Amino acid sequence: MSSTIAPIAIDLGRSWDRFLDASQQFGNHFAEIGWGSIAIAFVIYAGMLLARGRAWEQTLEAAYPKSDVKYDKIAAAYIAGAGLNSFIPARVGDVTKIFLAKHSIRGSTYPTIVSSFFVQSVFDTTIGLAVLGYAITQGLLPNPPDIPDLPAFDIAFWAQHPRFLMFFLTAGGIGLIVAYAITARRAEKFWDRVKQGAIVLTDVRRYLRTVAFWQFVAWLARFASFYFFLEAFHIGGSFQNVLLVMSVQSVSTVLPFTPGGAGAQQALLVATLGGTAGTTGSQVLAYSVGQQVAIAVWTALLGFIALAFVFRTTDLRGLIRSAEKDAGRGKEEKEKAEV
Repeated sequence: MSSTIAPIAIDLGRSWDRFLDASQQFGNHFAEIGWGSIAIAFVIYAGMLLARGRAWEQTLEAAYPKSDVKYDKIAAAYIAGAGLNSFIPARVGDVTKIFLAKHSIRGSTYPTIVSSFFVQSVFDTTIGLAVLGYAITQGLLPNPPDIPDLPAFDIAFWAQHPRFLMFFLTAGGIGLIVAYAITARRAEKFWDRVKQGAIVLTDVRRYLRTVAFWQFVAWLARFASFYFFLEAFHIGGSFQNVLLVMSVQSVSTVLPFTPGGAGAQQALLVATLGGTAGTTGSQVLAYSVGQQVAIAVWTALLGFIALAFVFRTTDLRGLIRSAEKDAGRGKEEKEKAEV
């Protein structure tokens, strides 16, 4: 076991080293940053978070038509969770989003809140695959034979161990099927609550008008913010470059071993954007870490503001502990439903 863990620890250390090297390049290019473009990118990115919050609020409104689902509370919960996800790995922010939303709607349950949260994945997955497909068909991403050699542990590990990846995916799929088969018979009440959270999907017109529309707005805002980030670091804002950055961000955060896929994003962007006309590797490194840090800090600041002004708290540790404790109660709620 130790012979396996040691190389992994070394590779993770190298990922952080690459991120730190990129940070140094960011410092070297600091004076060249277009701060006007950064400011525009920040405003648009905030709009993207608000649009995603609206999509979630509309999903919850469909699930709880008789309850008072307030947009400010749900949007603030979404932004606060996104802020935590920006600097804490393992998606702790998602647990916090669900916790805050649950306590913002009287009579709500965790199964319903959780399933409503994942309703957005229908649209996101579709658009994400389209963006990734475009990048692959246009030859923007590294060729498959070169992926195991990329200096990015998060990506190279799975490429170097395809059998383990297939085992991991197969075992996970079988586990989900078995869990569903066991609980489907014993937890009709629980599954009714799960279906309640996704009920907006049963009304296609309402879903497209109230949920998918706002997610589309959020994707447009994300695209526009990345455009201005590219402009700020003099990489060149273009349709192709923005889609490339969005593809790299998606790939590097699928199974992240570091917050936000730090290290993996830098390796992929250098391998892709580094070859564009008039762009040096140091510029790409400065851009990659600059955008990643800027978005993380900005999202964390917005999350802190949301917590302070909407939920009247700044105790992040206490909030995370309460969210994790409540998640445990959610499991007990499921077990009671199964009885």
